Amino acid sequence: MSFLWPDALLGYLVVPMVVAGYVWSVRQPARARIHFPGVDLAARAAGAGSPVHRHIPAGLYLSTLCGVIFALARPVAPLPLPDNRPTVILSVDTSSSMAARDVVPSRIEAATQAAARLVRGLPRGAKVGLVTFSTDAHLIVPPTEDRDRVIQALQGLRPEGATAIGDGILEALVALPGRHRSMLAVRPADPHPTAAEAAGMLPGVVVLMSDGGNNAGTPPEQAARVARRLRVVVHTVGLGAPPSPDTQAGVEPLDEATLARVAALTGGAYRRASSAVELTQAYTRLGRAIGWARRPVELSGVMSAMTAVLLVGALTVSLLRDPLG
Repeated sequence: MSFLWPDALLGYLVVPMVVAGYVWSVRQPARARIHFPGVDLAARAAGAGSPVHRHIPAGLYLSTLCGVIFALARPVAPLPLPDNRPTVILSVDTSSSMAARDVVPSRIEAATQAAARLVRGLPRGAKVGLVTFSTDAHLIVPPTEDRDRVIQALQGLRPEGATAIGDGILEALVALPGRHRSMLAVRPADPHPTAAEAAGMLPGVVVLMSDGGNNAGTPPEQAARVARRLRVVVHTVGLGAPPSPDTQAGVEPLDEATLARVAALTGGAYRRASSAVELTQAYTRLGRAIGWARRPVELSGVMSAMTAVLLVGALTVSLLRDPLG
């Protein structure tokens, strides 16, 4: 937490003096005595409460003073807020292995249902697009605010062909604002975008889901380096289990190492799911990471409201505990 006017915190130097003054005042003997008080009045004064309870109003007033000083300093704290700035491209594996039913109802249906939930959960105004990849990669829905269009396209996906993870990344990159196919060339000597290229690049995120290992097209690590140069974060989700003796014949086993490396090269996160429930959880976590961003927010208004509540509470307690009221 930081403060826009930190000098106001010097006001807390007054607090010890206020406390000392209060302690001094309660220890002073009464200057006047009441002779022959009424019986009712004396009984009410005698039952005014315990020594601790009678200090509650003073404590509330002191808390109000501290709240006023804190609000005057104009505190600023980073808080998670909805973020609709990045354009999100879903890149979904539609290779033939996605027809497998080891995930109920099937891999492709579980993937599209979980992706649809992610789309629905993005902040209002965020743009989202859809890319599919098998033997080749294709842009199915360009970035749009029309969530229903993307969800409808997800429901129509059918599995066929091989698995070209790298091409799925590259096709998603050129769908993002400010990126063009001419920028996809590998530049080992200059891994950073030119000033002209960087000027047109708006924030972009790719969420890639695959159930196998790359067996066609561009190597995934090469595509990830292009994504890093184009300032795009690639989050990856692996559906299935690593290679084992139980792996079905003809099904490309999940290559977790490659998917994790792609995410790490671009600053993204990798998550593995072996069931529809885990896949939904993975997409939900990614949605929270993509759809929210920590931004500095001034809390003076909130502190002022809390201080007002404390003041009202102090006044109310003072009136209710007045034994002579």
